[in-house]
Amino acid sequence: MTAQGKSYKHTATIIDERTIRVERVFDAPRDLVWRAYSEPELVAQWWGRGNSVDIEKFEFRKGGHWRFVEHHEGGSDGFEGRFREIEPKTLISQTFEWDGIPGHPSIDTVELSDENGGRATKILATSHFFNQEERDGMAVAGAEAGMAQSYAALDALLERMT
Repeated sequence: MTAQGKSYKHTATIIDERTIRVERVFDAPRDLVWRAYSEPELVAQWWGRGNSVDIEKFEFRKGGHWRFVEHHEGGSDGFEGRFREIEPKTLISQTFEWDGIPGHPSIDTVELSDENGGRATKILATSHFFNQEERDGMAVAGAEAGMAQSYAALDALLERMT
């Protein structure tokens, strides 16, 4: 992936039988990355791997509901959850559920921190599943490849924003 001439890749690590952590640096200040995660019109531009995304609901507050529908060549997929915790410019914790496997939500947390003197932003994205089978099922469903595509779309959005 490239952003403003720099190459970044995410690093995915299995923490335990129920948890995956992804680390990624974006070549943009934390304020811009936060906006890309917290403003629905910006989320729609990167979240679905660069595909068209309908933001059906986005109540960006603790307890608020979110629902996105991604449209792609094979049809569409719905995703939703509730925001559990939000610390401005630092942390977003939410449940995440794919319509393809209803009743099996994960708890996803994104932590943001400054890198390179504030010119870049590091994110730590942690997904905690109910059990190892659900963790592995998400991997089989192509979650990591989809995330990499979404991060590439986020790189492109951040470059346009700077």
